Amino acid sequence: MRPPLSTLGIVHTAISLVPLVAGLYAFARHRRIAPETRSGRVYLAGLVLSVLTTFGLSSTGGFNAGHALGIVALLAMGGALLAPRLTVLGRARPYLATLGLSFTFFLLLVPGINETLTRLPAAHPLASGPESPLVKTALLGWLAIFGAGAALQALALRASRRRAGVSLSQPPRG
Repeated sequence: MRPPLSTLGIVHTAISLVPLVAGLYAFARHRRIAPETRSGRVYLAGLVLSVLTTFGLSSTGGFNAGHALGIVALLAMGGALLAPRLTVLGRARPYLATLGLSFTFFLLLVPGINETLTRLPAAHPLASGPESPLVKTALLGWLAIFGAGAALQALALRASRRRAGVSLSQPPRG
């Protein structure tokens, strides 16, 4: 059985629920995490706070895979927010921005799935650790959901560009 959550662990878990809920709301409402919306701004702020609070946590006593995923999520967030401004990216800009933020949501839940399955229910957790078949299966399922969602987002972006009369061979204006 894993040790109980520390005070920082409890705070981190509560903070991590903010981007989870905001991200789910954004996907349901806008089909993407849109930084210009309230849910998008709440998601981004919550993601940053969630990642920052992980650095005080470590079951191994040092830098771990969860910390690395947090750094990758912050880099992906930065790239996604920068992509629309980089004209060199041409027509890939909206795709990179949208899929980059979706990737941050994917990364947010990777350690969350492991932690949830190895801690709940408290008396008899469902999994014994990250190598547990249940954790591996859940992560594989999460990867499949992300892949399907990313494909749907790309198709929706393409369809919206066509409806707007934007040529797919030309980069968007502005």
